[in-house]
Amino acid sequence: MGFRVTEKIDRPIEEVWSTMTNWGQASLWMETGNLDIVGGGDEVGQGTRLSFESRGQQRETEITRWEPHHHVALQSTQGGMTALYNYSLEPHEGATEVTLEAQCWGTGLLWKMAAPLIGVAMKRADSGQLAALKLAVER
Repeated sequence: MGFRVTEKIDRPIEEVWSTMTNWGQASLWMETGNLDIVGGGDEVGQGTRLSFESRGQQRETEITRWEPHHHVALQSTQGGMTALYNYSLEPHEGATEVTLEAQCWGTGLLWKMAAPLIGVAMKRADSGQLAALKLAVER
């Protein structure tokens, strides 16, 4: 269950990466609001946990893949459902092509019954992230 979107941003990959991974400014392109680093100091990388508010609830996500200027993946689990958001960046003729592949899965009968609705809700809520990132970076 999930979706995939791609956006071409008319800025160099370093600039896109910098905006995308400035967690204190995540509200510029994510509907989650600002993300704060949970423990571990200022060093960000694989295993870093981020805290954020989404839809009126406090949540946490973990960076499960970190390849500067190329790839970052965020994974969170809540109520038996796991969501994984993979962001890939590729240079493209002076610009940057960013792809978001989002997946979710869960366990149990309730998940099996609700999966189609959750997938639709996930796409509706988050498929516009890259268009918002493009606006934030290109300003």
